[in-house]
Amino acid sequence: MALPESIDPLPDPLADPPANHLADRAPTATRDHLQLGRRLFHVVNGVATATAYALLFTHEQVVHIFGTIACIAYIIDRTRIAYPEQVSRWAPWANRLLLRAEEQVREAAMIPYAIAVLLTILTVPKPAALVAIYTLAIADPLAALVGIRWGRRRIAKNRTLEGSLAFFGSTLVIAIAVLGETSGAPGLSVAAAAFTIALASTVCELLPLRIDDNLTIPLFVGFATWIVCGLYGVPLASS
Repeated sequence: MALPESIDPLPDPLADPPANHLADRAPTATRDHLQLGRRLFHVVNGVATATAYALLFTHEQVVHIFGTIACIAYIIDRTRIAYPEQVSRWAPWANRLLLRAEEQVREAAMIPYAIAVLLTILTVPKPAALVAIYTLAIADPLAALVGIRWGRRRIAKNRTLEGSLAFFGSTLVIAIAVLGETSGAPGLSVAAAAFTIALASTVCELLPLRIDDNLTIPLFVGFATWIVCGLYGVPLASS
C-alpha cells in the first residue's frame, strides 16, 4: 500500500513575509518622482491647518490641537521605522504613495513638516504664520511638480528656473491674499511687501542647505513676513 504524499502546510497569514517580499514593498521613490499622492497629502494637510487657524480656532486652541497631532504623527513614524515589516504587510500603499526610499530607515518628511508648522504658529504673528504655512502647503509642492514635469533650465541642485518661478508666483499670490485680507494696509504697501516676501523666500528655497526644506521654508517665510511687513508698515494683527 502506497504511503500518502506529504501535504505542504498552509501558509500562516500572520507569519512574517519573506525578505525579498519585503524588499519588493519597500519605498523606492526619489525626489525626481512626481509622487502625486505625497504632494496631495502635503497640500491638504497644510491648507487644512492654515484654514482652520484662520477661521475656526484661537492661537491657544490651534497650538493644543496641532501639538497633539504632531505628537501622534511622531509616534506613528517611529513605529513605522521600528516595524517596517508590519507596514509592508498591512499598509503597502503608504510606502508606494507617501514615502521616499531614503525615508525607509529615517524619519519621514511629515515630522519636520509638523514641527516647523507648530514652531511657526508659536513664534510669529498669525498673518505671518498663515503666509508661511500656505507657502509650505502650496508653493513648495507646486514648485516640485512644475520643476519635475516641465523644468528645463537648471539653476541650482535639484532646482529649475520653471520650478522657482512657480514657487515665487504662488508665494506672491498667497502673501497678497493673506496680507490684503488681514492687514487693512494700502494695496501698494501690501503688493510691495508681498513681492519682497516672495523674492526672499524664493532665494531661500534655492539655497543648497542640508536641512529638510519642510523645516526651513515655513520658519524663514514666517520671520521674513514679520520683518518685511514691519519695514513696509503693513500691520500684522495678533488675534
